[in-house]
Amino acid sequence: MTQGERRIPARRTVLGAAGATVLGASTTLTTGGTAQAAPDTAGAASAAAGRGHGYRSLPVPTVIAHRGASGYRPEHTLGSYRHALDLGAHVIEQDLVPTRDGHLVCRHENDITGTTDVADHPEFASRRTTKSVDGVSLTGWFTEDFTLAELKTLRAKERIPAVRQENTLYDGRWTIPTFEEVLRWAEEEGRRRGRRIWLHVETKHPTYFRGLGLGLEERLARLLRRYGRDRADSPVFLQSFEPTSVQRLAKLVDSPGVVLLSGPTSRPWDFVQAGDPRTVADLVTPEGLRWIASYAQGIGPSLDLVIPKDAGGRLGDPTTLVRDAHRAGLILHPYTHRNENSFLPAEFRRGTDPTAYGDSFGALKRYLATGIDGIFSDNPDTALLGAADLTGRD
Repeated sequence: MTQGERRIPARRTVLGAAGATVLGASTTLTTGGTAQAAPDTAGAASAAAGRGHGYRSLPVPTVIAHRGASGYRPEHTLGSYRHALDLGAHVIEQDLVPTRDGHLVCRHENDITGTTDVADHPEFASRRTTKSVDGVSLTGWFTEDFTLAELKTLRAKERIPAVRQENTLYDGRWTIPTFEEVLRWAEEEGRRRGRRIWLHVETKHPTYFRGLGLGLEERLARLLRRYGRDRADSPVFLQSFEPTSVQRLAKLVDSPGVVLLSGPTSRPWDFVQAGDPRTVADLVTPEGLRWIASYAQGIGPSLDLVIPKDAGGRLGDPTTLVRDAHRAGLILHPYTHRNENSFLPAEFRRGTDPTAYGDSFGALKRYLATGIDGIFSDNPDTALLGAADLTGRD
């Protein structure tokens, strides 16, 4: 059966099927070592009610809508953000890139070829170009080559239509939002819903953009101060894959910072540019985590850093990252949970269609049981039910 013939199951159907995977042994293996530890479930349980102030007041596990409800709407649109709130997400994520005239807009990448209809605009055909972004050669259209007024003539569309065919229904419905528009939207939604709307804001490719004279941190800090989200207890997280970006933000505002961490052998691009030899594997050691805790409040590791996969794509034993990060005083918001087979560990895939939903609840059970403080999810309703299974709350 082709992808076009196979429909992704309706959300209600999926949410009615509980994951059946039973947790196995709790021993763990640290990166490059042999230390073992049990999942830090006690820490998660004590925080489950959301005790404390600022980010410590959020429910644990915290469900962060990854680029909004991107499993159901085109990512980084007001429609995706609003739907995430309607589904119950605790926090909504934005990724920020600049325009040529210095405005911050919400796109996962500055390359907007796959997330907008820019290719259908003949007036912008000459803007297509090839660039090296963080050492990767890309050909397409880039936000830094457009003014905000020009970007506002474009419409957003689904990034992975072959996987999320139903999302294409919403292609062309929304424009690219500026971050200031999102801040205003969050204020309005907060008044309407009677609660603070939490945001999780990422600076994308900050070293690259600083080299173009489009530094992200100062622009972001000005907006945070303007809208009262610059304090330690403000409803916002500031995140980046480049530690120096989080450090720079920490000098400008008091909002909590989160360092994002990818594969263990990778190096943050700011480290590459500065000649810093450390890799992510160095940063997830107790010493590296203490260094991060000197300027940030959390880490956003890939899920593989929490539970690695074997050569067949099946989950192994958890590492000691959760325990070690908590000992350093850091919270953990790993990324990214998704429902589709193609994104799930091998043992939780169901059937042969990569676009169909697998046993998402089974995977969530494994990840959440490690004691992580939250999780990024394209499907926040699924993640919320998985969190409820863990905590006993509906």
